[in-house]
Amino acid sequence: MALARARRSESVFNYWPGFVDALSTLVLSIVFLLTVFLVVQFFLSQEVTGKDKALEQLNAKIQQLSEMLSLEKLGKLNLDDTVAQLRAGLVSAEAERDRIKGLYEGLAGAGNDAAGRTSELNKALESEKGVSARAFAQIEVLNQQISALRRQLAALEEALDASERRDKESQNRIADLGQRLNVALAQRVQELSRYRSEFFGRLRAILGNRPDIRIVGDRFVFQSEVFFDTGQATLLPEGRTELDTVANALLELDKKIPGEIAWVLRVDGHTDVRPIYSSGFKSNWELSSARAISVVQYLISKGVSPQRLVAAGFAEFQPLDTAQSEDAYRRNRRIELKLTER
Repeated sequence: MALARARRSESVFNYWPGFVDALSTLVLSIVFLLTVFLVVQFFLSQEVTGKDKALEQLNAKIQQLSEMLSLEKLGKLNLDDTVAQLRAGLVSAEAERDRIKGLYEGLAGAGNDAAGRTSELNKALESEKGVSARAFAQIEVLNQQISALRRQLAALEEALDASERRDKESQNRIADLGQRLNVALAQRVQELSRYRSEFFGRLRAILGNRPDIRIVGDRFVFQSEVFFDTGQATLLPEGRTELDTVANALLELDKKIPGEIAWVLRVDGHTDVRPIYSSGFKSNWELSSARAISVVQYLISKGVSPQRLVAAGFAEFQPLDTAQSEDAYRRNRRIELKLTER
């Protein structure tokens, strides 16, 4: 009976050692997977942290660039477009970063497909590095453009300063020339005034104190009756005699006055206010002008240069006396001689 029990014991198989080995292998596999998961998680954290720092540096660099660009006046629109493109790239990068973070967070509950997710994350990080490299390249181009703009601004400012200096020098020269011209004109006026006084003094000495010839201001005034009959423009013999005196005085004066002084003797014809009734003249305008022209033509016949003579008619519109009397009418009918500038 004991022999039979011993045989049954030898025929029973022992499963326990195999079960323990299998359980140990499973535990080791789980521990290995957890170790791999932790290592991957650590490297991903380092990559994401480095990416965040790179993005922060990129943001800081772009902020500095924006402040520098705001100081530039030329090329601002093109630079703004470029900065806008960079900002769009940053937004895209941040979106990509958020997507990567989402993938990283999804790894916590997806240990079975960690290897595939790790490959995708690596590709995303490489893409992010490419975007960052392009952004830095664009920043370098912008820095070069800013340097060129600054050089152009410096050149423009230098040209503007030179132009302002030339303008100031020109204004000083113009002011000096104007002052010299005013002095020269004043001298010419003084010289002409001296010769006018000499001319009038000579005429006054020759003509004497006659009631029909008088001096009014800077003019010699002859009553029309000295030269013309009523309503006529033909010189009378006694008028010609008076004009001979004037012509001789002008010829002597022309020899004394320097040639650079542009002087003329202006002959002005005036009438009274009453309308004219003559077949030869339609108005007092024509009568006053014709009388002035007659005087000028006679002086030319006596040798006075035509370039030194001017004839003007004023009709009744420059009266010496506004009264409505025969005496006022007689005073207003006159021939005036004025030595003046051309």
